[in-house]
Amino acid sequence: MSELTFEQMLNESFKTIRTGEIVEGKVIDVKPDQIILNIGYKADGIVSRDDYSNQPGLDLTTAVNVGDSLEVKVLQINDGEGLVRLSHKSVAMDKGNEKIKEAFENKTVLTGPVVKILAGGLSVSVEGSLVFIPASLVSDTFEKDLTKYLGQEVEFVIIEYTPSPRRSRIIGDRKQLLVSKKVELAEKLFSSIGVGDVVEGTVKNVTDFGVFIDLGGADGLLHISEMSWGHVENPRKLFAPEQKVKVLIKEINGSKIALSMRFDDENPWVGAEEKFAVGNVVTGKVARMTDFGAFIELEPGIDALLHVSQISKDHIEKPSDVLKNGEEVTAKIVDFNIDTKKISLSVKALTEPEDAEAEEVTEETAEATEE
Repeated sequence: MSELTFEQMLNESFKTIRTGEIVEGKVIDVKPDQIILNIGYKADGIVSRDDYSNQPGLDLTTAVNVGDSLEVKVLQINDGEGLVRLSHKSVAMDKGNEKIKEAFENKTVLTGPVVKILAGGLSVSVEGSLVFIPASLVSDTFEKDLTKYLGQEVEFVIIEYTPSPRRSRIIGDRKQLLVSKKVELAEKLFSSIGVGDVVEGTVKNVTDFGVFIDLGGADGLLHISEMSWGHVENPRKLFAPEQKVKVLIKEINGSKIALSMRFDDENPWVGAEEKFAVGNVVTGKVARMTDFGAFIELEPGIDALLHVSQISKDHIEKPSDVLKNGEEVTAKIVDFNIDTKKISLSVKALTEPEDAEAEEVTEETAEATEE
């Protein structure tokens, strides 16, 4: 029996490998675009950036360290430079595909990072295997710009799984999870709230007529007339999306919720009968004007009407001819109705008190004469 040469003995000390085999190696060097592994073979193995993961531009020095163990698949025994071409991504994809298959069969929820924004949806990684979520199934509302999802972890279910050696078709659905969660939250919300409750919500959308507020399961409408005890002209000056607000549940009608910010303890009409009794002289600011009169804010939440005929003893076509918004006006209260919350003012009653009294006496005398 002939003696083996040193080279032959050295070669026999190394294990044999074959293409497609899964082996474990130890990182002996790592660069931004490649990893060198000792796999116990006569030649070292190399894992390129593209063979490591689906994440484009990944700096491999941030992913692995020298001394780490890595499970890889043999792609090529000799890459032309005496090294073994390896893939960590293929191993991960095999595991990912198995995980996806089980999730599809058992209808379980998967979670994965969005690694790419495509023209028609999102590409999500599940342990190296890619799942496509169509744009129509990304959210329960229309999403014009999907770029905000890049890098985010999203939950979804697999609704189609067709593996293929050439091109697998794996479709995910995030929308149904969001819809299901909203139904659950809505049921929880409606079982816990009632008319008269004060709750916190988040401004979702602001319109000219009101604000839609997310109460955590359902949206409520805060109508412009319920935003304040005072007059509100433009809701956008008071509210902005994502703003946190406290609101009162005014009415619940099926799935519709009417909200209010006119809290009873802030009601300016409490005690108003005495403060604004007929005959009292008050001062306020012109809040707004119409052709028939000017509305005077006596205090936040309480406006009184100064009719155009009561502004002056002289004839006036319209209030804006003599008044300006924000101008202070002093007048006498000539009518007060707590039920309709209406107050009427008169400046004439201040400037011509004697004439008014004389006219009243004349009318009384005439009535007495007739009797």
